[in-house]
Amino acid sequence: MTRSISIRITSMMTQLLVIVALFSTIVCAQTKLEGVIKGRNGAQIILQTADSPKVIVLLTDYTDVGQFEGMLKARTKRMSMAALIPGLPIKVEGEYDSQHQLVATTIRFKGNDLQQAQAIQAGLAETQKQAQKNKEELEKQNAELAAQNAALKEQSAKVAANKAQIDAAVARFGQLDDYYILDEVTVYFGNGKVKVDPKYTPQLLALAEKSKTINGYMVQVKGYASKSGSAAYNQKLSEQRANNVTNILLQQGHVPLTNMLAPGAMGESRQVAKDKAADSEAENRRVVVRVLQNKGIAGL
Repeated sequence: MTRSISIRITSMMTQLLVIVALFSTIVCAQTKLEGVIKGRNGAQIILQTADSPKVIVLLTDYTDVGQFEGMLKARTKRMSMAALIPGLPIKVEGEYDSQHQLVATTIRFKGNDLQQAQAIQAGLAETQKQAQKNKEELEKQNAELAAQNAALKEQSAKVAANKAQIDAAVARFGQLDDYYILDEVTVYFGNGKVKVDPKYTPQLLALAEKSKTINGYMVQVKGYASKSGSAAYNQKLSEQRANNVTNILLQQGHVPLTNMLAPGAMGESRQVAKDKAADSEAENRRVVVRVLQNKGIAGL
């Protein structure tokens, strides 16, 4: 009888030892970590600890999330998993699965840590908003710059085309060395002046209209200056005078560029007044506009 009781006691002790060993194994399998949440992707948390820059913590429907309360942090307030935001220091307890992810059973954090993490997130959101605004503004400026460059390119192409038309007209005219002068207007300027007196505008416009009735016409504009002042200065004066008259013919008279010869700056050449009278130089400060037609074209 005594032996039977002894055997039963021994068996119970053995079972108890097995239970204790199993409990110890379960306890040992539980892992505790402390770290800061660096990122969140659905049920996965990227945790940075003192030992590792990246530990994957897996949340489940059974994960107990709580916030310490009270002076001694003895109480715990149940919290939503939505409170687990980047920047929040947490304490995690759980077990590693086969993919070496820590399956969290409990997660705890402090209330003031959550407030700081929320403040950081708010600041980051504002920074991201400003960065997006700056990006959009930069893209807008780049688009405007591209449009301006396109317009400049188009304008340059037009200038080049106009120049080509003028060059072609000059080349054509250079081959026509026998021509008629069908009409002529002379515009006079004050000493050192380049602005066209408005009284000449009707004459220039009438000349432009008349020229358009002539087959194969060309308009020649030549500017002159008196000998008062330096030769270089007078050359510039004659050029500006010729350009200003040409602009009136193009812009107001609507003479096509293909029918315009390049304005000629004659400077002090071909002085027309030889006497020494006070007004003698006035005749040299002039621009002569002529409507020309090649005799060969006129005979067709």
